Amino acid sequence: MLARHGAEVRCAPALRETSLGVRPEALELVRGLEAGEVDLVVLLTGVGTRALARAVAEACPHLGALLARTRIVARGPKPLAALRELGVPGAHPVPEPFTWRQVLAVVDGLDLPRGGLAAVQEYGAPVPGLVEGLTQRGFRVLSVPVYRWALPEDVGPLEAAAAALARGEVDIALFTNSAHVEHLFRAGDPESLRRGLARVVVASVGPVCTETLEAYGVPPDLEASPPKMGPLVAVIAARARELLTAKRDAGPR
Repeated sequence: MLARHGAEVRCAPALRETSLGVRPEALELVRGLEAGEVDLVVLLTGVGTRALARAVAEACPHLGALLARTRIVARGPKPLAALRELGVPGAHPVPEPFTWRQVLAVVDGLDLPRGGLAAVQEYGAPVPGLVEGLTQRGFRVLSVPVYRWALPEDVGPLEAAAAALARGEVDIALFTNSAHVEHLFRAGDPESLRRGLARVVVASVGPVCTETLEAYGVPPDLEASPPKMGPLVAVIAARARELLTAKRDAGPR
């Protein structure tokens, strides 16, 4: 997509998904669903929903039927699609930009009683903001990790990208996942990366990724809205050249 706009693209794979297999938390969720003790299930990703179903398939081949009788909040279209594959006709959808704040807003509209059990299917990392928000609303929270984001097996391209950023050989740095940010800073020297990123146009796919960039001291110059690749490429094509010129003219920060 970027190449069609004339960009020379350097790809640096920054993560891989590693399955956690059958975790005790997943089996605890199954037991709670079977006993009717789960008041709310929050599904954060389609990949995670499918991974959860695979992980408990032997212990619970009827997961779809259990979920169908449970209140579900789905963070966007991908977990909704995964639910349909399991035979679950619907859930309460979370609107864009699909952050944990929108998840909590949907939960607030369900008028659920305090003290209930809420199960959260994690994505590749814990979601402390969501867990804290649910706890503050009186829920008991069961976090269910099903996969984790890890560094790629070959970190060479990522290390090369970090070095290129530090040397000022890049004009635009595009981030599509919070883990990309974290892993880049593990692959290179943090201070050199911050200096390098201050000289380029930093583009974020959405609010969650933006929060992570800011936590590393790198405020993005561009953020996609809605948080998808198409709008991200479009805003880069429309504004990156102007922003890059302004940053280079301003000199080091």
